[in-house]
Amino acid sequence: WLAARQADLLPVPYFHVVFTLPTPVAEIAFQNKARVYAILFRTAAETLRTIGADEKHLGAEIGLVAVLHSWGQTLTYHPHLHCIVPGGGPSLDGSRWVACKPGFFLPVRVLSRLFRRRFLEELQAAFAAGELAFFGNLAGLAQSAAFARRLRELRQVEWVVYAKPPFGGPEQVLAYLGRYTHRVAISNARLVDMSDDGRVSFRWKD
Repeated sequence: WLAARQADLLPVPYFHVVFTLPTPVAEIAFQNKARVYAILFRTAAETLRTIGADEKHLGAEIGLVAVLHSWGQTLTYHPHLHCIVPGGGPSLDGSRWVACKPGFFLPVRVLSRLFRRRFLEELQAAFAAGELAFFGNLAGLAQSAAFARRLRELRQVEWVVYAKPPFGGPEQVLAYLGRYTHRVAISNARLVDMSDDGRVSFRWKD
């Protein structure tokens, strides 16, 4: 897989953009993984491409590689999408290369707001089409009024989208992708102790 990606990389800086689902959405995703993950991939990509194409921000057609992670440092369910994005792209008319400002890709606040709107629109459409199921403590969301109330609450909170500084070059991008696509949730290096009663201790960072 990594060898195949080598041919896709360009000799430009690459940025790392992460889209995270708020806990109330993650709870829905846990019971509807295939449907919600599809929405996550699609709306994150649409968000990046829409803002990237906006002349106020970049004015270019951009591509990306996205990798889903469903866990956090503490191994709890924490779905988020890691996107590797080149720092530029062809102009909208295809006549030239448009590079982003050095060290700066796209405004994360703008990305966050558009991602929130598009994601919730698609989640609402999935609910209206009967494509979501709810069980246990989420069973009440099967009622239209309760689901609409949940969406209203989610429109009022900030969604976390952040961009990390650019990689040093294509080689670093490949090394990073290798770590994120071909590993399990926890490595042996993080294990501290396993007690006789079966409890496991491990290191984690906030």
